[in-house]
Amino acid sequence: MKARSPNLAKRQAAPVLRSTRRAALPWPLPAVLAWLLALVLWQAGLLAGWPPALAWGAGVMAASGLALSCQGRWRRVIVAAGFPLATSATLLPLAQGMALPPWSWGLAALLLLLLYPLGAWRDAPWFPTPRGALAGLAQACVDGPPASVLDAGCGLGHGLAELRQQFPQAQVHGIERSRVLRWLAAWRCPWARVRGGDIWAADWSRHDLIYVFQRPESMQRAFDKAMRELPLGGWLVSLEFQVPGVAPARQLEGADGRPVWLYRQSSTAAPGCR
Repeated sequence: MKARSPNLAKRQAAPVLRSTRRAALPWPLPAVLAWLLALVLWQAGLLAGWPPALAWGAGVMAASGLALSCQGRWRRVIVAAGFPLATSATLLPLAQGMALPPWSWGLAALLLLLLYPLGAWRDAPWFPTPRGALAGLAQACVDGPPASVLDAGCGLGHGLAELRQQFPQAQVHGIERSRVLRWLAAWRCPWARVRGGDIWAADWSRHDLIYVFQRPESMQRAFDKAMRELPLGGWLVSLEFQVPGVAPARQLEGADGRPVWLYRQSSTAAPGCR
């Protein structure tokens, strides 16, 4: 296992306290509100007679400022980039003397729904698992490797690949709500059993280890489900986000420096990871 840094050891030794701070608004509402504010500032500036570039820049700055209040690097990127990307799709054709037909926006919305269905908005957006993020996970299962592992919300299969690298003898499973991402994950990872479905409705009891790269707001739900359904000694592995108020059984630090939190279905007599 990779040697722990002093800071990581210090965090592991300290008790994990229940977080009292709660997100003011559920995701993706902060992003939508930031984009609406940017749009209002843009249009208000134009009505006030500002130069178009200045009015547009005010909207971009407003969205970027609100992005700093969001938790997580990728959420900040999404909030900051949403308004300029959306307005660029309109401004560029207009600058070239063209107008986008109304149906083009409906087509874009349809493609977005195919990629990311409405039910998936309650879960984490698609964030690929970085290469090497699960380094040392196999060594953490000191009693033996799991026979079956599940990536709950496998996206394009980056987490599947990391799980296979750690547990080459295990049967690797993936579940993904988006059909497009599921098809691509199955194509990229033909050795894994990838199926479509809702991770919260799926049966986790058939697996010895569940891997999630969720969002902070859903970690308590993932922990509760894992403790209800996992066999004794089973593992819940979370990249980056910990369960509030619950001390992990182990804590690792992947190759990219992100923390990996390991929670175990308690059993002193369970062999391996079962």
